[in-house]
Amino acid sequence: MILQTNFVKFWGIRIDNTLSWKQQIDTITPRLNKACYLIRRSKLYLSSDALKMVYYAFFHSIVSYGLIFLEKFH
Repeated sequence: MILQTNFVKFWGIRIDNTLSWKQQIDTITPRLNKACYLIRRSKLYLSSDALKMVYYAFFHSIVSYGLIFLEKFH
C-alpha cells in the first residue's frame, strides 16, 4: 500500500506534492531572518572580512544547502 502525503522531508529539504517549495521556504525563512539580524548587529563590531565569514557561516549555508543535490536530479 502506498500512502499519499502532502510533503516529504528528504535530506533536510521539504518537497511537497505540488512541487511549490512553500514548505521549504516557510521552514528556512525564520532561520534566514535570524541570520540577517545577526549580520546587521555584527556589522557595528566586525571588519568586512569577519562579516563575510559570518555571512557564509549563517546565511549562505542555509540558502545553498541542497542546491548541488537538486542540480544533479534536475
